[in-house]
Amino acid sequence: MRILMILVPICFFISCQTSSNSEKIGPCLKNYLDYSNKDDILSGGVKMIDIKTDKGDFKVWTKRVGNNPKIKVLLLHGGPGMTHQQFACFDSYFPFEGIEYYYYDQLGSFNSDQPKDKSLWDLPRFVEEVEQVRKALSLNNDNFYLLGQSWGGILAMEYAHKYQSNLKGLVIANMMSSIDDYQIYSDSVLAPKMDSVVLAEIMTYENAEDYSNPRYLELIVKHYYTEHVLRMPLEDWPDPVSRCIDNVNPDVYVTMQGPSEFGIKGDATLRDWNFTDRLKDIKVPTLTIGAQYDTMDPKHMEWMASEVQNGRYLNCPNGSHLCQFDDQANFFSGVIKFIKDVDSGSF
Repeated sequence: MRILMILVPICFFISCQTSSNSEKIGPCLKNYLDYSNKDDILSGGVKMIDIKTDKGDFKVWTKRVGNNPKIKVLLLHGGPGMTHQQFACFDSYFPFEGIEYYYYDQLGSFNSDQPKDKSLWDLPRFVEEVEQVRKALSLNNDNFYLLGQSWGGILAMEYAHKYQSNLKGLVIANMMSSIDDYQIYSDSVLAPKMDSVVLAEIMTYENAEDYSNPRYLELIVKHYYTEHVLRMPLEDWPDPVSRCIDNVNPDVYVTMQGPSEFGIKGDATLRDWNFTDRLKDIKVPTLTIGAQYDTMDPKHMEWMASEVQNGRYLNCPNGSHLCQFDDQANFFSGVIKFIKDVDSGSF
């Protein structure tokens, strides 16, 4: 143990001294892992945040990694009702660049309170939750970057529209600006790419609304998930992804997203969501991320970048919906460059 305590700072010192290309290894921030003056030192960065709602008061879980007063990234996970675990691989990239970031389980998810009142699964309420989290973490427009993926992208757009004066940068990953456009893409582009026999069988379950049938789930995982959600054989999926799926809160997911894996259907609360006409109101520097094999149309994501007032598009040619896992080279280089460009004023 004593040897490790001696070697860690020495190795860190050596890595700083031998840095020859700051663009490759990021800034050498000697205080990045110094939690000594933080109020979360006893919990290793974990903080339970009080959330007030019309239905009562609850707590949500966050965890800070790193220490950089200039760059703080709050991560909004997908679902709805999934977990922060979908971002576990950020540990392999952000610390190296000196980027401070926050894992966060939204209300109803995993480490946070999970009330049973379904009226809480409401988009405007989630926006106010994010604002309460921001205040509790002391994030502001000098340092606050918001990164939302999938459902988290919806939440990020809505938050930015109402509270963009609090933001320094916005990242929308793998989420189109309209549920109708998403449904059209799913029905007219993705579905026809499937084997016609497999698609016909899947549609028998879809039409019967038999979404919990084991055969339906088997077909979806084998022929859809591994093509458009995470392009790896199922047995090779990273453990955090599997745990994220295992820990989903179905009450939140089904209430807002619906039970189908081919879009948002039925009486799901997000069914009529459309942000398209409001994209032009987003002034804060914005990065949209699309992937070639995503469940979302990458061309639509590229178009979104041209609609906001100060946008950039990042394409992940090898990726799918979870391109932070299956196209890491493009995903992380693009996200990190965006953050550094905004921070330096060169965006």
